[in-house]
Amino acid sequence: MAIMITDECINCGACEPECPNTAIYEGGAQWRWADGTKLKEVETADGKQVGGTDPQRPVSNEYYYIVTDKCTECVGFHEEPQCAAVCPVDCCVDDPDHRETRERLTQKQAWLHKTAA
Repeated sequence: MAIMITDECINCGACEPECPNTAIYEGGAQWRWADGTKLKEVETADGKQVGGTDPQRPVSNEYYYIVTDKCTECVGFHEEPQCAAVCPVDCCVDDPDHRETRERLTQKQAWLHKTAA
């Protein structure tokens, strides 16, 4: 599973520095696979090769957002998702469209940071 930020976000930015994967970005900001990770190149779901530092389209232009493929719910770093722990309006919630097991989140964390799983 991943965490998502709902449209109730007040754009306070409290969540962004808490993410160990740098998966949270301000609305309208381009994101990069390499931000906060050791990824140099990524093969996307459609088989396309993307450079780790290549800018990607923002997920939201209106409020902070989480890049689902970089979110590990803080597995491998903390006991609970830190974005949800610090959000003053409780808009960092489980994303029902992206369910992942703890094992998968651990594998994703190892992939993002190039450690043994």
